[in-house]
Amino acid sequence: MLKLLLTIVSGTLGLWLADYFISGVEFTGSWQTLLLAGLTLGLINFFIKPILKLITLPIRLLTLGLFGLIINILLVWIIDIVFIELIIDGIIPLLWTTLIIWGLGVLMPAFFPKKKNKLIET
Repeated sequence: MLKLLLTIVSGTLGLWLADYFISGVEFTGSWQTLLLAGLTLGLINFFIKPILKLITLPIRLLTLGLFGLIINILLVWIIDIVFIELIIDGIIPLLWTTLIIWGLGVLMPAFFPKKKNKLIET
């Protein structure tokens, strides 16, 4: 459950940071629409991305994992197409937006370490 929540938060925060820092990325909607776009991106990353990673495993092995970046770019591009309020002009802003979202997805779980099950000591 925590992983799903972190995925949604990283997607939302990543879209906001991309809108704020990257020229070529513009979000013209309200903050509720941004939350909805981040929620959609987080749910796609949580449920659809593992299936895509499994299907494309041979290609990812041949490219030493770089095809995973293509998968991430395609998922962000889908969000760009679905939400007309999100405007990403070109492949370079799309790449930087994807890298921001990926970086947040990697860094956010570091702030929430897993609880270790302690054995009952007698």
